[in-house]
Amino acid sequence: QVQLVGSGGGLVQAGGSLSLSCTISGRTFRPTDMGWFRQSPGKEREFVAGINWISGLTHYGDSVRGRFAISRDTAKNQMYLRMNSLKPEDTAVYYCVGRETTNWRYNAEGLWTSWGQGTQVTVST
Repeated sequence: QVQLVGSGGGLVQAGGSLSLSCTISGRTFRPTDMGWFRQSPGKEREFVAGINWISGLTHYGDSVRGRFAISRDTAKNQMYLRMNSLKPEDTAVYYCVGRETTNWRYNAEGLWTSWGQGTQVTVST
């Protein structure tokens, strides 16, 4: 069974930075794409960022483009999300996701087959 374990969440002041990590564990998992979604209370789940595991090509949601950076270390089976210039509206539970069949659509949550347990990020004013 594949496990995606997210970590690194916490409390940060607006304007600050925070980094999240996602570790792949369990059976042999050969992702084609990995990414991050987030969900705030009362809101729909939102695509944050995605990365092609082989090429490293990145994709971002409009609300985070220019502030967040996704990266991966294929040797360590880890993915990262560096979040800068954080805003209170970035407060959410962040989920790492993965899949073994690539697709040009990164923002459709139904196309992601593996989900982490979620890690809370809270940005205070």
